[in-house]
Amino acid sequence: MPGLNTTSTADISFMLLIFFLVTSSMDSDWGLPRQLPTPEDHSQEQEVVVKKRNALCVKLNADGHLTCNDEAIEVGDLTKRVEDFVANAKHDPMLPEMSQREVHLLGLCQVSDRHVIMIDVHPEATYDAYFQMQHAIVEGYNNLRNQLAVLRFGHPFPACNAEQRDAINMVYPQRISEQTICQEGGVQ
Repeated sequence: MPGLNTTSTADISFMLLIFFLVTSSMDSDWGLPRQLPTPEDHSQEQEVVVKKRNALCVKLNADGHLTCNDEAIEVGDLTKRVEDFVANAKHDPMLPEMSQREVHLLGLCQVSDRHVIMIDVHPEATYDAYFQMQHAIVEGYNNLRNQLAVLRFGHPFPACNAEQRDAINMVYPQRISEQTICQEGGVQ
């Protein structure tokens, strides 16, 4: 009885599998780089009091609408609002306090080390709206850091070495709190 010679079908299948693995592109995961706090003894928790001028309260409700210090805002405008808040270039008394600090490689600088961006997200808000909000906030920090890197080092922030990035991060530290404390009377 005649039959098909299937000796090489396994080899052909293996070659096709390798071909498709090599030629196809894999999507890399995207995420938000966050450093989680180390586990601490909860019996020694302290309540931190933040002055109202040092806090930018961003709320995302269940419908995906953003408010910033109780003013409605579009996610596209949040980046500029974060930049203005963190930099406080005009020394506005309604914006965060600045302090002078000696920063390695940069000398004596006005440092934005007292601000905090408080995020309050409704549990029913979509992940897409949450990530767009987070992206806008981080983009604000990145824009400030990039401007300072170009001004002081002549190249953008991603091209800086580790020592230069550390110096810039001291001037514009990323201070984000994701606790539900942005309610009436919660911020002083």
